[in-house]
Amino acid sequence: MIARPLFVLACLAPAVLGSPAHAAPEPSPWDAFVEQAATAHADPGHRAAEFLRANRPARDADLDLTVLEHNLDVAFHAREEFPWARAVPEAMFLNDVLPYAVLDETREDWRPAMYQRCREIVRGCDTAADAIQALNRDVFNLVNVHYNTDRERPNQSPAESIAQGKASCTGLSILLVDACRSVGIPARVAGVASWHDKRGNHTWVEAWDGSAWRFAGADEYDANGLDRGWFTADAAQAVPGDETFGVWASSWRHTGHAFPLVWNPNARDVPGVDITARYLPKAARDDNTSNAVRHLRAWDGPERLAAAVRVIDQSGTCIAEVTTHAGTSDLNDMPAVSLEPGARYTLELDHAGRTYIMPLAPAPAGTETLDLRTGAMERALTRDEADAALADAWRAQADRLRAQHESHPADEVDWNGFTMRFLERTFGDAPEHGHSLWISLHGGGNAPPEVNDQQWHNQIKLYEPAEGIYVAPRAPTDTWNLWHQAHIDHLLDALIAEYVATRSVDPDRVYLLGYSAGGDGVYQLAPRLADRFAAASMMAGHPNDASPLGLRDLPFAIFVGGQDDAYNRNTVAQDWGAKLDRLQQSDPAGYPHRLTVYPECGHWMNRQDREAIPWMASKTRNAWPARVVWCQDDVTHTRFYWLEVTPEDAEQGRVVTASVDGQQITVNTDVLHAITLHLSDELLDLDRPIIVRVNGVVVFEGTVRRTADAIARSLATRPDPRLASPAQLTVRWSSPDPNTPPGE
Repeated sequence: MIARPLFVLACLAPAVLGSPAHAAPEPSPWDAFVEQAATAHADPGHRAAEFLRANRPARDADLDLTVLEHNLDVAFHAREEFPWARAVPEAMFLNDVLPYAVLDETREDWRPAMYQRCREIVRGCDTAADAIQALNRDVFNLVNVHYNTDRERPNQSPAESIAQGKASCTGLSILLVDACRSVGIPARVAGVASWHDKRGNHTWVEAWDGSAWRFAGADEYDANGLDRGWFTADAAQAVPGDETFGVWASSWRHTGHAFPLVWNPNARDVPGVDITARYLPKAARDDNTSNAVRHLRAWDGPERLAAAVRVIDQSGTCIAEVTTHAGTSDLNDMPAVSLEPGARYTLELDHAGRTYIMPLAPAPAGTETLDLRTGAMERALTRDEADAALADAWRAQADRLRAQHESHPADEVDWNGFTMRFLERTFGDAPEHGHSLWISLHGGGNAPPEVNDQQWHNQIKLYEPAEGIYVAPRAPTDTWNLWHQAHIDHLLDALIAEYVATRSVDPDRVYLLGYSAGGDGVYQLAPRLADRFAAASMMAGHPNDASPLGLRDLPFAIFVGGQDDAYNRNTVAQDWGAKLDRLQQSDPAGYPHRLTVYPECGHWMNRQDREAIPWMASKTRNAWPARVVWCQDDVTHTRFYWLEVTPEDAEQGRVVTASVDGQQITVNTDVLHAITLHLSDELLDLDRPIIVRVNGVVVFEGTVRRTADAIARSLATRPDPRLASPAQLTVRWSSPDPNTPPGE
């Protein structure tokens, strides 16, 4: 089959599907869809298509292939585009973002047009919660659809509601769910078939804000925030487990229960989840049950499996292990596990020599049936499989980077309105693993553009490595702090990624150097971007407020003229050399550095500083250092080597140290409450259990699985094939006090 483009933006006006009359095709639309999804999106696409097929209602057996392909292409594109979407676990993405329908509404090609509308609405939103609010505020006015009991049907599709300009609460809810899903926010319809006093039914929307399900009335925007609505008092009197008087949420994944369709009460083909407990007053929740009971069934395609299922808590402890039952007799014969409401768990299922993984979102109290389907679960990978999956994922990402590169001039990169032009020279033949890349920052600064242009054109002539691509960027601004500003970090990231993807540059042999104001920039950039480079050299610059702490794993050279006393460059350089000496004395395996002072030289070192080039060329980046020291500068970042924090925890001055010794990881910090560890077999053995200690207290002890989804998430945070991790682990603790034991 010819691969379709990754992302399709056809059909900007939704087209309601008809019922084409034809003989059953060979292969079926679903067979073709699964094949196409695997071709376009590799293993994640294959798993997504199989998930939709495994859980689709029977009436969708002959669904139009175009709808399926557009739906999946746009969903994956949104998953890459929006930061909240990249953080959604795959199981939740499959169930609450990817589906092409919500309830039993008319099937149509709604997603491309909805994405185009909604991406503009959420532009500028920082969080999923902000985006949910923006969509509820704006999308209904944008499409001119509002509540009206004179609508044709209660369960209208978006196109049907837009055509009439009116919809029921259910039609409005379907439209808002689709709007959320179009920009990668998990969403579902929630509602009751009847209030406790039998005066009627109602539906609304639940959406995932990154940590919890939040609710809102569709087209009932409340500026005070989510989890507000006129119906909360009535919902608080719902009856858990009751299909008529309970609160239920829609699901695509089979749950063993049906979402109550008031307009078609005998229908059982829309799965449902009992979420009543979340809407009850706390006392009622406590009276109902003190735990969340989950009955488990396992499936491989249509066959029910006898499989071992383990429940792993966030500390890595297996709190329960059960065996599911095989065969088709008595589908209600299921083992059950008891979970703590609100806690997070991971299910691991073993079948045919493979392990399948499914994270569980915080569970409400009550009883629910979980159908575990191998085709819809994340499969744990062997080391060889992970290496192959990483190579495939990088090739796909490199293709996208090459396409982006072709969309702008070859000698510039752009970010957020800033453009950085560059000059280039190539030296020598490319080694087996690709050319090295030398990024050389010019001087100048607070001067007219023509002065900085002259400095830029001079910079391309200063140094000549024996091998490599030598690049001199032009600073986007003409301010004194040419290379200090936050946009520089993003532009250098884009520059490196493009050269690695389009010119086959070796990502472990990227070097940074700069002269004068460019040296100022190296002082600033090298500590906070240390994980990008193999070595860095500062020539005749001033550090201003920079800290050398982040240079623990980056060879760093300082070159200065002994007579260069403007701004005390000469003495400050020697002060920095002394600081690095002291850091290395306390950490002998870290802080490789050299300080070279040319006593007779002023600001111009007569090109003697060219000796930096062979010294740097002898260095190769250690992408997976056993010890990392991360100090946040005034320009903050969320990832550094194999550590990642949330944007909220990326604050200036925060320091995290992390080290690996055998299978043990030690993290020390007095300010964070959570950290994500990017793990690789270059760091430790992922086939064996690991122990994680935070501030001296064990917070995790168990095995972290390699998965294709983890590789994709890692590449999404950093498009660098050598820093991509096949496994990630997020550990949380409750107190910033290092004397307080961490815990969920």
